[in-house]
Amino acid sequence: MACLKILLFFLFITISFAQNTTIFQGQHLRVGEKLESPNKEFRLEFFSLDGNKTQYIGIFYNLPSNMTLYPGDDRPVWVANRDNPILYASGNTLTLDDDGNLKIFYGEDSFVMLSSYNVTTRNASATLFDNGNFVLVELNSNGLENKTLWQSFDYPTDTLLPGMKLGRNVKTGQIWSLVSWISKDVPASGSFTFGIDPIDIDQLIIWWMGSVFWTSGRWGNETFGNVSRVSHYDYVSLSYVSTVDEKYVTYSVSETRTLSRYVMDTFGFIKERGAAGPFGVCFYKPSPGCVTEESIGCSIRNNSWFNRRQNNVSGNRFRFEDNNMSLFDCKRQCEKNCSCAAFASITANGTGCDTWSNVSILNSLESDVFILDDERDLVPIRNRSSTNVPSTISLPPDLAPEPSPNSTSGSSKGTSTKWWIWLIAVIGLTLLVGLSSLCYFLYGKGKAKAAALLLLNQTANVSKKRKVDKKMSHEVQLYSLESLAIATDNFSPGNKLGEGGFGPVYKGEMLDGQEVAIKRLSTSSGQGLLEFKNEILLIAKLQHTNLVRLLGYCTQREERMLVYEYMHNKSLDFFLFDSNKKELLNWETRFRIIEGIAQGILYLHKYSRLKVIHRDLKASNILLDAEMNPKISDFGMARIFGTQESEANTKRIVGTHGYMSPEYALRGIVSTKTDVFSFGVLLLEIVSGKKNNSCYDTEHPLNLIGLAWELWREERALELIDATLIESCSRDEVMRCIHVGLLCVQDYAKDRPSMSNVVSMLMNDTKQPPPPPQRPGFFIERGDQRAEISEEVVRYSINGLSISELRAR
Repeated sequence: MACLKILLFFLFITISFAQNTTIFQGQHLRVGEKLESPNKEFRLEFFSLDGNKTQYIGIFYNLPSNMTLYPGDDRPVWVANRDNPILYASGNTLTLDDDGNLKIFYGEDSFVMLSSYNVTTRNASATLFDNGNFVLVELNSNGLENKTLWQSFDYPTDTLLPGMKLGRNVKTGQIWSLVSWISKDVPASGSFTFGIDPIDIDQLIIWWMGSVFWTSGRWGNETFGNVSRVSHYDYVSLSYVSTVDEKYVTYSVSETRTLSRYVMDTFGFIKERGAAGPFGVCFYKPSPGCVTEESIGCSIRNNSWFNRRQNNVSGNRFRFEDNNMSLFDCKRQCEKNCSCAAFASITANGTGCDTWSNVSILNSLESDVFILDDERDLVPIRNRSSTNVPSTISLPPDLAPEPSPNSTSGSSKGTSTKWWIWLIAVIGLTLLVGLSSLCYFLYGKGKAKAAALLLLNQTANVSKKRKVDKKMSHEVQLYSLESLAIATDNFSPGNKLGEGGFGPVYKGEMLDGQEVAIKRLSTSSGQGLLEFKNEILLIAKLQHTNLVRLLGYCTQREERMLVYEYMHNKSLDFFLFDSNKKELLNWETRFRIIEGIAQGILYLHKYSRLKVIHRDLKASNILLDAEMNPKISDFGMARIFGTQESEANTKRIVGTHGYMSPEYALRGIVSTKTDVFSFGVLLLEIVSGKKNNSCYDTEHPLNLIGLAWELWREERALELIDATLIESCSRDEVMRCIHVGLLCVQDYAKDRPSMSNVVSMLMNDTKQPPPPPQRPGFFIERGDQRAEISEEVVRYSINGLSISELRAR
């Protein structure tokens, strides 16, 4: 008994230890709880920066009680959901779900996905290690690690820890770079990025909003050309690693409990713990590697001097719409405008941008405003006294470098003159080198290098175009433009799957090996922000085996892209209307496709959380997976109905000619019977292998619907069947499909069956035979005086492309 007690005691200690360090599947980390690394070097927990309004999950150093602490030691070294803050609530949890994915759950059913692995694993755990890395692994049956599924070191935020990499994996496309916070209180992706040069030159680069801000110079003799020393501490050792597969910078420390870190600051330089770092110091003094920006609007205004005042101001104010601008971004915008005399953040947390011209200083207030000092403008900051003139751009006192021995608080005119001579010489030399490099860039390796630069500049501007409704990101993932460029080999023609009415579709492979289809919307496509939002919000809420799954979206810069699960067999029209490929669609496969499409539409109309009218059902919008199972796609034109709503009238008619019902195309009336008509056209196309938007009579306008109707009336309906199916088809099933197809395309909406009845008739579950079909829509009898109208319909129905807007008559 004593042995058993001892065993249980040690088992309890082991389990408690594991629970403080590791999350296993089905377990939760709640608000107020934390994970600690084995030696308690780091902790992972929920935190807030705005008085418990929003919450993040972050990793922090555990601060020793016996160590001198510096400002910033208590900052998180990694933020899980930096661009997706959640509302503060005590019930929020970090969970490792049953599929092996890490998710932050909040609200009722909402979550932020941290890790997404394309293969479900049933034996996973996530552990915080003593190097600060949070690692998700798959375990063997014996509990030992099998493989790493995901790790926080692969997704750094603004901080580089010992052992982390800064660079890229050439083989997988993985990029490791630091991205600044927007402000000290907002960890969202800012405008500065720190990473390795993508053009195969052994150097580091800092970008500001995609433009080169600073370069380190090439690596050699254990340092970089423009860096006098890589650290202020002797125990720090920097390494540059270049192999066939990987190219990166990393560093190590020879002492323990150093709290060592490099941080990408919001002003574009790299801070080391307790000191200004050796990288990217361009803002407050000239430094080797700083790139002189060509005139940004007012050449005399670059690096202007602004005094910080706690005053209210009046004048002509201009407010920028982008609330994700940092203070540095705001200053640059002010410098671009020759009449700008003051700027300030909009919010108390240092984001947003107001600028003023014709400024008058009013009463004092608590918030800061920065006013141009004309007398001090263009005097170098390093030669100014920081005691009497506070500046937004000056470094915090604890991180400011020691002043130059030659600098004085009151610069004389002679010193100023020497400064101007020196400045002009440096600018001239920089421009000369820059122009030479530019020529080499353009004429030597222009295209390849530009593409490489695009691929590295990951997340540099992620937050700048975050205009899409926040509820979009609750159920789908937000991708960066650069990650999708990497996945598609910079949208190479070889990865192009096809092109629809709204733009090209590319095949891509994400860093975790998942294959995706990326729809890149053309700016001239006609699908505006309304349709884009509609497709994201709608399809994210729809879950059915016959509907394509939306994985995420991208709204960076001017791009609008949708990321879907990849369908290996492209779309139905790829096979159906090709004389050679259609032979791969035997009758069994075609009937399964018909059934799947019908089930998908029935789900949209009746069983989904929303009552949805697709409005653009056609062969090119039916995708086929590896087993040739159909999935309905392209919900940009879909219309959501209330549960009690049966039809609506719209002046904005969208869809594809030849698939639109008469009442919708001519009068703008939309209902579930609109989709029924489109399905009927699609059904007849699948049976016959013919396009509806073709003419099947040399003397009379006769589309596929009309041909099927004439053959049915003459009891020759089986002549409609595709010649490749004659040997493999079931005649009864073919006749049933033609019969149902003609019922679906009847002229009057009230005569058409519901999708519930369509499914029952196709499955032959009805007790009574289907009623005889009536005259189909758009059918013109031979010799009818309306033939002229029909010819116009045919003439505008030959391309099969979606139209985004057509005013009803």
